[in-house]
Amino acid sequence: MTQIAATGWPGVEHTPHAPLKARAARALLKPTVNRLPVQVRFAGGGTWGAGDDSSARMDVLRPKALFHRLGADSKIGLGEAYMAGDWTVGENTDLAQLLTPFAERMATLVPVPLQRFRVFVDQQLPHQQRNSVEGSRRNIEAHYDLSNDLFAQFLDPSMSYSAAWFDGDEDLESAQMRKIDGILDQAGVTAGTRVLEIGSGWGALAIRAAQRGAQVTTITISTEQATLAEKRFAEAGVDVDLQLIDYRDITGEYDAIVSVEMIEAVGEEYWPTYFAAIDRLLAPGGKVSIQAITMAHHRYLKTRNSYGWIQKYIFPGGLIPSLEAIDENLAEHTSLAVTDRRSLGQDYARTLHEWRSAFTRNWEHIQEQGFDETFRRMWEFYLAYCEAGFAVGYLDVFQLQLTRPKEA
Repeated sequence: MTQIAATGWPGVEHTPHAPLKARAARALLKPTVNRLPVQVRFAGGGTWGAGDDSSARMDVLRPKALFHRLGADSKIGLGEAYMAGDWTVGENTDLAQLLTPFAERMATLVPVPLQRFRVFVDQQLPHQQRNSVEGSRRNIEAHYDLSNDLFAQFLDPSMSYSAAWFDGDEDLESAQMRKIDGILDQAGVTAGTRVLEIGSGWGALAIRAAQRGAQVTTITISTEQATLAEKRFAEAGVDVDLQLIDYRDITGEYDAIVSVEMIEAVGEEYWPTYFAAIDRLLAPGGKVSIQAITMAHHRYLKTRNSYGWIQKYIFPGGLIPSLEAIDENLAEHTSLAVTDRRSLGQDYARTLHEWRSAFTRNWEHIQEQGFDETFRRMWEFYLAYCEAGFAVGYLDVFQLQLTRPKEA
């Protein structure tokens, strides 16, 4: 388990000094906020926003620090300022509720005429976050190996860390099982099917597939997840072949290949390798089902070469594709094509809300593991930020079936 100490947050502990950029950030942000149905209240007086007293409210406790952070790095500054406590939510305001109006207007928060200059402010992904074999292991460890106990405090009993698929008012665990069954059905998994799962998580899908009578191989590069998954396989009484191996190194032939929200951690540079590996491993007549977070293609093109808060603090090396980018990679590097798809975007907003509620409810137990208040605010912002993105459709998530159409 990675210990998160009370210090060791250099981007948070030290407020950048960028007076000219801070003034520019303030000048750009004010007219934008004044068009939004929110209130932004500043310590010492002053209010921005088109909202009223019933609207979502941001309380800026340290205005100078906030604008210096935004000026120094517009894509990272808001999240770091929340982590540092420079701003917080107002009374009776939920964090995702506050972030939603911003997410709805994400493409125009910076005036369109000024967007041409983003090339001068966007940071490139650090070289150490490249998803080579070794880089992937470091990136995965930075998030998934934090602590199994941490994730157990906010995930449902299945330990599924991806979008659920709800039907009415059912609970999260049932919705996660529906999601898993949707993936397995899309891949045609039945008794005797040779299944490969790329990205084991904590084993819920592998268990479900084995319970169908499938021959299951699941692979991961997270040692923490592998340890708990093996324990869960034994408790469930299923026979699953778990291998601690990178997807680039797996061999064999499989009737069905499944991969849930793993493509986001592959990195654009390695998408051709990822899809080519799936194509190589899939038996004639086989089916693939992947669950992938996506964004609109024009947004993907604008963000593909930039480094943001999520990549710095949550998912190093991560990049969200578009459906078009997936189609292009399949066409150029495989014999596969998307033959069925199902959106779970609104289900993800609900999933994230439930995770955040559980995280907050169980914070005392999480804190006992050695995680500090900066970590708490970081994860609150992460979960709420993503919830808002899915709620307004800035982000989506799809279950995609891939087959070789000529074999159909």
